[in-house]
Amino acid sequence: MGGISIWQLLIIAVIVVLLFGTKKLRGIGGDLGSAVKGFKKAMSEEEAITKDAKESNDADFEKKNISEQKTAEQSTEKQKDKEQV
Repeated sequence: MGGISIWQLLIIAVIVVLLFGTKKLRGIGGDLGSAVKGFKKAMSEEEAITKDAKESNDADFEKKNISEQKTAEQSTEKQKDKEQV
């Protein structure tokens, strides 16, 4: 009972056509369609960029395991200690 019937929708459509005209409505529909198409294209490009970014490294760092990282940190600490003396 609370919904809009088909007859009410037809009356609203006729009023909209009378107010704006078919030419203007066609132009609005074309503009809306091109906007949606542009949005979809931008979203697919963004997905491709994020996919490429995930696959490639952000920087050119070499992968090291934890033991290599600890030895590298210890060597840099030793060099700092030598520089301070």
